[in-house]
Amino acid sequence: MKRKKLNKVVIHFAGDSGDGMQVTGAQLTHASAVIGNDIQTLPNFPAEIRAPAGTLAGVSGFQLSFSDHDIYTPGDKYDVLIAMNPAALKATLPRLKHGGMIIIDNDKFQLKELKKLGFIDNPLTDGTLDAYRVINIPITSLTLSATESSGLSRAKSRKCKNMFALGVVFWLFERPYSQTFDWIGTKYKDNENVAHANQAAFKAGYDFAITTELLNEHYYIEPAQFPNGKYKQLTGNTAFSLGCVAASYLANRPLFIGGYPITPASDILHLLANMDVPGITAFQAEDEMGAIGAAIGAAYGGALAITSTSGPGMDLKAEAMGLAVMAELPLVIIDVQRAGPSTGMPTKVEQSDLSMAIYGRHGECPIPVLAPNSPNDCFDIIIEAFEMAIKYMTPVIVLSDAYLANSAEPWQIPDVAKLKKIKPINFDLEHSQAPYQRDSETLSRPWITPGEKNLMHCLGGLEKQSISGHISYDPINHQKMVDLRHHKIANTAKLAQFEYIKNEDAETLLISWGSTRGVVYTVLNLLKAEGVKASMIHLRHLFPLPIKLKSIFNHYKNVMVIELNKGQLRTLIRSEFLVDAHGINKISGQPFFVDELKNMITQKINDL
Repeated sequence: MKRKKLNKVVIHFAGDSGDGMQVTGAQLTHASAVIGNDIQTLPNFPAEIRAPAGTLAGVSGFQLSFSDHDIYTPGDKYDVLIAMNPAALKATLPRLKHGGMIIIDNDKFQLKELKKLGFIDNPLTDGTLDAYRVINIPITSLTLSATESSGLSRAKSRKCKNMFALGVVFWLFERPYSQTFDWIGTKYKDNENVAHANQAAFKAGYDFAITTELLNEHYYIEPAQFPNGKYKQLTGNTAFSLGCVAASYLANRPLFIGGYPITPASDILHLLANMDVPGITAFQAEDEMGAIGAAIGAAYGGALAITSTSGPGMDLKAEAMGLAVMAELPLVIIDVQRAGPSTGMPTKVEQSDLSMAIYGRHGECPIPVLAPNSPNDCFDIIIEAFEMAIKYMTPVIVLSDAYLANSAEPWQIPDVAKLKKIKPINFDLEHSQAPYQRDSETLSRPWITPGEKNLMHCLGGLEKQSISGHISYDPINHQKMVDLRHHKIANTAKLAQFEYIKNEDAETLLISWGSTRGVVYTVLNLLKAEGVKASMIHLRHLFPLPIKLKSIFNHYKNVMVIELNKGQLRTLIRSEFLVDAHGINKISGQPFFVDELKNMITQKINDL
């Protein structure tokens, strides 16, 4: 049997939402991280909570790319597709490479299942799959045989078939067997029968791959070269949670999260609620308004305060954000964007909340807006958001998205003791009774908490008198306070960072933000290899925009803004800098694919 070396592979698991595709993909991801491969993942959840079994709407997928070098996307087309039923095959086959491998549970390709999807003939026999390497395995039958001694019913034993498929893939790509076998035992330690059945199915799949003549070669991928250190596989939502804990340590203040469950942000609340760390309070409110209201109260009491949500929750939190702006309290709001409007496609990715984050409140109500570029960056940017919120005494919005929330990559665990401490502006409060006095550089007011001597003050949504903080209806004072709040947020541009990759003599500038960074960077290098000269800017600070951008834009004939919306950042750039920026946009619930984006950019360059 041949053993073949690969540099990279893209694998996609697909099946019903109850087939355990996310668990299977996560375990393959973990095993690949242990080996030392670079990894990028793309989970794909059904939008419906429980779509009918065997339908396209119910297909759940997990895509994983692992390699021996740095990668920035989960890949375009699959090298290997594991299809657990006809619906999974129909939904995912268009993205399988020509000549790619399909591992199929042929037990599921029965007439009633095929008719449900409109198949006239069986795709396993009608020539549909002639362009691929098809591995037909009776996965369900073999799983039932392997789990006979477990004591489970046949219905429950069938649920172990994902572990059989995982065992096949583990042998095919030389993933470490024992660690996952032990993990199964630990996960189901409270139910020995379930643990035994899943372990038996996993081992049966692995052994089947060794002995079957259907697989005549297997593959190995060398570890990637990473800097020395300890690494952990993490998703964006996990990184946010860890970053919040780190920020609490760096600021030496307790952490409070007020949240309400909403896809795809719920994990942030759940993870923090389950952390056994002193000083963390997690509060699940009755609704989104209660969640941000509690967080504002925590900020007033001197805690690091955060609330996490998605687009529909941002709608409901908008009025309370205005209260936090008027009271000038430090608060971080995470918006894990999803496809809308309304309920939209709640498990799919979109970047369509940018305009709402910047403008979506009544009155003159400015709030800084930041966006992470990777799961790793979610850790860094949440610390940065807390630092900005405290330094400038303002709410800060962090725009993540469904792709960053659920995708995973290796993360080098930092030494938190070496990270910069977060400290509020130092005011001389002993000799002052002025809660709205201003720091001359930042224009922020002091962070006064209840009980501080001689510093009783009133906070609320009514306009405040400058310096004293008393309620004021004076028109001149209102103009002054609106201007102060505006200039204070404008000052945050001094912290604005952006990545600029400059290629000499390039006429085209590509601009990305949020999760589009990886695919734009990959395309930039492909264009360079083909002799197409382009530069790239990636923005993490979206409002206010970095002032230096204007001088950079002037050097380029073509400015293209790549985003998963109808052109919200492009509109902002055009209005802010009077630049004739062009949009490259996609709104399908899926991220940009590399070949797709490359073709779109090339076509746009040719058209201009």
